[in-house]
Amino acid sequence: MKMSLYDEQCARDFEIMESRIDHFFAEMAVECPYHLPHDARFYQALFSPLSDRAMELFLASGYRRNGNCLYTMHCPDCSACVPIRLHPREMKLNRNQRRVLKKNQDIEVEFAPITASEENIRLCEKFLRSRYPHKYNDGKSYYEGFFLNRIIPGMEFRFRLRGRLVGTGIVDVGQNWMNAVYFYFDPDEASRSLGTFNILSMIETCLKLDISYLYLGYYIEEVAAMNYKRRFDPHYLYLDDGWRKIDKLT
Repeated sequence: MKMSLYDEQCARDFEIMESRIDHFFAEMAVECPYHLPHDARFYQALFSPLSDRAMELFLASGYRRNGNCLYTMHCPDCSACVPIRLHPREMKLNRNQRRVLKKNQDIEVEFAPITASEENIRLCEKFLRSRYPHKYNDGKSYYEGFFLNRIIPGMEFRFRLRGRLVGTGIVDVGQNWMNAVYFYFDPDEASRSLGTFNILSMIETCLKLDISYLYLGYYIEEVAAMNYKRRFDPHYLYLDDGWRKIDKLT
């Protein structure tokens, strides 16, 4: 698999950076957050503000952000979590994605800094109660411990239906990259496919801002909430320490 010149340069720069910061990282074993039958092992470290380029290198090397932590997976018995990336200028929408755009023509999209507002927290809690009722999580703790951070500037997409908030997408944004952190929505509007609409909105915004790389987190084949990302064509998967283009999979 031949790497692009961009990814080759990122890999070289990350190797230099990694040699200086590797001692800050530690492994943490927990129950798999995606309920797969394996223990999960996070390789992570806490960070203060990073430069745009440093965050870009982490993302290009398959790392993710959770609050003020950057991490990658070192699970000994599982390799299900595969980082996935889109190149907005290459995107070709399929019939279903065009249908989702048409279905949501009445949605107003706002793009603004992350705000732990009452309406955001209220909708986030409604989403968590519906989708993850077994967890003792609440919207406020998600904002304070997960979405808001000191590492890199964050933004959010707010989706409104006649003024009512029906979805919020949390993203990190750099000069040439966007990183999807989390998306929650009103379960009563599930038929609108707002998760797909959120990604389509990110793609459109990347094109407007001339952003070349859109990171969607993990693609997990066994988890329905994570495998719909493969329907975006083409996409790139981080396999064997390199990004591999997957085309016409949908």
